[in-house]
Formats: sequence, C-alpha cells, structure tokens
Amino acid sequence: MTGVSLRFVLDPELTDELRERIVALWVDVTNAGGAVGFVAPVTADEVRTIADPTLAGIADGPDRLLLGYDDDRLVAMAIFTDPRFHLKPHLRVLTRVMVHPDTQGRGIGEALMREAERVAHRLGLAALHVTVRDGLGLDRFYRRLGYREVGRWPGALRVAPGDDRDEILMWLGLSGHRPG
Repeated sequence: MTGVSLRFVLDPELTDELRERIVALWVDVTNAGGAVGFVAPVTADEVRTIADPTLAGIADGPDRLLLGYDDDRLVAMAIFTDPRFHLKPHLRVLTRVMVHPDTQGRGIGEALMREAERVAHRLGLAALHVTVRDGLGLDRFYRRLGYREVGRWPGALRVAPGDDRDEILMWLGLSGHRPG
C-alpha cells in the first residue's frame, strides 16, 4: 500500500454526517459495478432504503461497523453481522464489504479484510463468513485471503432479467480462537 496511510475505526459514532459518507461510498461502489446489494445505476435515496435499517442494526446492536480511512477520507467498510441465531454466537457474517473504486489496486481491500480478521480474533470468534456474487471474480480475491468456498445458491441473485448469478458462500476458520 505505497503512499496510503490507512486507519481503521471499529464502531464509530454514527453521526448524520458519517451516515451520508457511508451512503456516498455505497453509491460510488455500486455505480462502479460493485456487488454490495444493488445493481448500477443507483441513487443515494435508493441506497438509503437498505442503509438506514442496516445502520440502525449497528447503532442499536448487535452488528458492528469497521471503517477504513485514507487520511480523513472514508475509503472502505465492512459490517460484522450477527447471525441472530443462538447456536451461532461464535461466528459473524461480513456484509457490505466495499472499497472505493478510485482506490482499487492499492491493497486497501486486503488491508480491510486483514483488519476484519484481527477484529474477529479480538472478539473471540471462530469463523467469518462472506457471500459473493458470482461472475465478478470476487471469489478469487477471498480465496487468496484464505477463505474457502463452502457452498453455492444457484441463480440466487437476479441482477437483470435473464441474468441470474450464483451466490457463493465462503468461509474463513480462525485458528486459535477463544470461544466467546
């Protein structure tokens, strides 16, 4: 990450200004072709339909937000989503994993995922789970970081009429975890 001074913040105060910055990141990522719950083109108002309840789940718990900053600019985020099932307290699903498109190729995505792994260890988690939209090569990125494919939902994601994509389920077991 040459020339990047990346700083991570876990569980920031969700001010109105930060919420708007998160929505702006989400819009930029989606409109650049990112697979974060929408298909381009998307507006801030459309993103807010998902962002508002998502951020409420963070503000009110139990979900956790990890943000990445290049100096003071928000460039990355991931959400540790609680599976909300009493037999799964030892794992989290990483959702809304995104890196600003104009910072791609600088190692920020890998740094974000490595920080998420460190956070997971501090939380005493046994595993992290992500779902990936097939057809974008994202599964290769996660495999490089040690995730393995553990399943697929064929045609689960309809990105356009006649364009259904598999949802790939990926898993990272965390060695040396301390049960929570």
